[in-house]
Amino acid sequence: MTSETLWYANRATGAVCLILFTVVVVLGTAVRLRAKLPGLPRFGTVSLHRTLSLSATAFLALHITTATVDSYVNITFLDALIPFVSDYEPLWLGLGTVALDLLLAVLITSLLRARLGHRTWRATHWLAYASWPVALLHGIGIGTDTGTDWMTWLTVACVAAALTAAGVRVALGVRASRRTPAVLLRTAEGAR
Repeated sequence: MTSETLWYANRATGAVCLILFTVVVVLGTAVRLRAKLPGLPRFGTVSLHRTLSLSATAFLALHITTATVDSYVNITFLDALIPFVSDYEPLWLGLGTVALDLLLAVLITSLLRARLGHRTWRATHWLAYASWPVALLHGIGIGTDTGTDWMTWLTVACVAAALTAAGVRVALGVRASRRTPAVLLRTAEGAR
């Protein structure tokens, strides 16, 4: 494979990763809110979230592989696992590595979920929310398509989708926390 082919493959897999991981974050929020997607039962949302998570992880593996195999810049597999040690763009590549490491923690604990228990899994799963913006910064900082119209619009759309999902989750959480004291008060009054 030529260096040019690997470069295009790296760019393409990076853009696909942005899209897939954004959808995974949005679906993860929907799962947490027990939302049902049109045409799917609620368990279908969970299944879609898991399936797209694995697909996104596969594209991420391709993205990392094309970056390390391409001889145009010297990026090693060690650079992909240990943050900020690369000679090539240490900050931006390091952010990608941090995002990968956070994602690996989520992936490993998800695979071991039955053995870890729900609390441990859930606490670690919050790292996915940290991984996404760090990966986004990695792409903005190191991506060769940053600043092109199509990549700008893709990034804006992904950020809007993730922020909307987060906003809905926070708003529903605030609404639920406001209702909880009233429910407790009514329950206490009814017990008298």
